[in-house]
Amino acid sequence: MKILLINGSPRKQGNTVHALNAIAEGAQKHGHQLEFVNVCALSLKGCINCDCCKHNGGICVLADDGAAFMEKVSQADCLIFGSPVYWWGVSGQLKLALDKFYSKDEQFHKKHKKLAVVAVGAAELDDPEYRLVADQFRCIADFLGWEFLFAEAISAAAVNDLASDKDRLHALIERGETL
Repeated sequence: MKILLINGSPRKQGNTVHALNAIAEGAQKHGHQLEFVNVCALSLKGCINCDCCKHNGGICVLADDGAAFMEKVSQADCLIFGSPVYWWGVSGQLKLALDKFYSKDEQFHKKHKKLAVVAVGAAELDDPEYRLVADQFRCIADFLGWEFLFAEAISAAAVNDLASDKDRLHALIERGETL
C-alpha cells in the first residue's frame, strides 16, 4: 500500500513530525511504500472559487504547488494527515492543502482510499478541539466515500513532549503496524 504522510506543522522537528514518524515506523514493518509531504514547504495559494478546475480536468489555475501535491494524493492508497491544533482547527498551511482537494473531489470520489488524522494540541484530551479536527476529516472521508481509519489526539504542548513520551510513541508505532 502506498501511504502519503502529510505534515501540516511548520515546526521541522515538533510533536506532529514525531507522531507521523512513529506511525511510519510501524507501517514500514509491513513493507508499505511511504512518502512524506510537508505542506509548509509548498507554495500554495488559497482557492478563489473560480471553478475553472471543474472544467479543465481538476487543475487549479493558480500557479502554485497544488497540482504536484494533488498528483501525490492521487497516487496514494492511504493518506495520514498530521497537524498541530491552532484555534480549534488544523494549521493554516494544512487548510490550504485541504482546499486543493476541491479541484479533484469528483475524481477522488469512491476511489477506495483510506484516510487518518493526527491532531496535536496543548489542551487536555477531553478538549473539543480534537473532536472538531476529527469530525472535519470524518466528513471529508464520508464525502469522498473513503475509509476513515482513525483520529489520533495527542496532548503535547512543549516542542519535545511527544519525543520524551516513550509509551505514546510506542502506541503510535503500533497504530502504524495496523495499516
